[in-house]
Amino acid sequence: MSPDVVIVGAGPAGLCLARALSGQGLSIVMLERQAEQALAEPAFDGREIALTHGSQALLERLGLWPRLPTEDIAVLRDAQVFNGPSLFALKIRAEQAGAERLGHLVANQAIRRAAYQAVSECADVQLLCDTRIHAIQQSESEVKLVLQDGQVLQPRLLVAADSRFSETRRQLGIGAQLKDFGKTMLVCRMQHEEDHQQVAWEWFGYGQTLALLPLNGSQSSTVLTLPPREIERLQKLDEASFAREMEQRFDRRLGAMQLVSSRHAYPLVGAYARRMVGNRCALLGDAAVGMHPVTAHGFNFGLIGVQLLSDALLAAHAKHQDIGAVAPLARYERQLRLATWPLYQATNLLVELYTNDHLPARLLRGAGLRVAQGLLPLKKGIARHLTAQA
Repeated sequence: MSPDVVIVGAGPAGLCLARALSGQGLSIVMLERQAEQALAEPAFDGREIALTHGSQALLERLGLWPRLPTEDIAVLRDAQVFNGPSLFALKIRAEQAGAERLGHLVANQAIRRAAYQAVSECADVQLLCDTRIHAIQQSESEVKLVLQDGQVLQPRLLVAADSRFSETRRQLGIGAQLKDFGKTMLVCRMQHEEDHQQVAWEWFGYGQTLALLPLNGSQSSTVLTLPPREIERLQKLDEASFAREMEQRFDRRLGAMQLVSSRHAYPLVGAYARRMVGNRCALLGDAAVGMHPVTAHGFNFGLIGVQLLSDALLAAHAKHQDIGAVAPLARYERQLRLATWPLYQATNLLVELYTNDHLPARLLRGAGLRVAQGLLPLKKGIARHLTAQA
């Protein structure tokens, strides 16, 4: 089989790329390890995705946004950042950018379901589930994939979109800069007594990091980052004991709390590929850039990659040029690095400082937050970045 494009990984980024390329005269094959039922009805995984205005605009163009249930979309009006036990907060307000909201929060489960539904309607996209790659054979002029069932695919372009721990990236001989933060993130939904007012929290405590992502009603997605053993202990607590401990960890600022979902844990590891492209191949989503979640830019970067790669490929295709040639892929890599590298590095530095509990770092943390609160141009710049349409 010789499709134009093979996409490895039917996660949200891979599915969105398939949708973006569909209808343009290209044949697309997607390879996915999971059963198709797991894509059609994805399980709740605890993750809520903060979407910028630009990401929402792209999902609307791809036909995903109308498929999202209203109850799975929550307004993210403003954000605030706390340090240590202090009540002082750096506040980022949407009105500073002339907007009503910074963005929206959408359940990852809902995005995955909508993406699958959108792609399942594309006649030019073939989805092969329960499928694994046995080997990849690559040369300057071609790339071949040998599947476990012996089937051979020879696309014009191979796209790896199979997570920050991408096996496809490794098989292609592309390394990645991995940043293991040595912590685990626990995510769940909780109901609480006090009103969140649609304001997100990032709270760099001493010995822990907390985040609050406001959902609809009196519920929020709570994110707790601790050493792995502490997370394991919390997962074993019964629901009432867990809720009481979360109340204490939030310093009772949310009043009484109640667990209303399952709990999920994820290791905190950042990833940045040393190359975004190779001979007839490109990386996308977390396989290219896997962000620490503190700046909530992971999937937004994935969608930026979808936009940049689809634009580069479709421009080449419209001119009857080779979509797997050096020029369109080089353009994609250059633009993706420009869009992601500065914030990736800044995020890692921010995490290093605001999770350092030594006294000098604590003093610097507090001072930095107060200085930032007084810098209106900085806060306006952040708000404008989140509310920009593209």
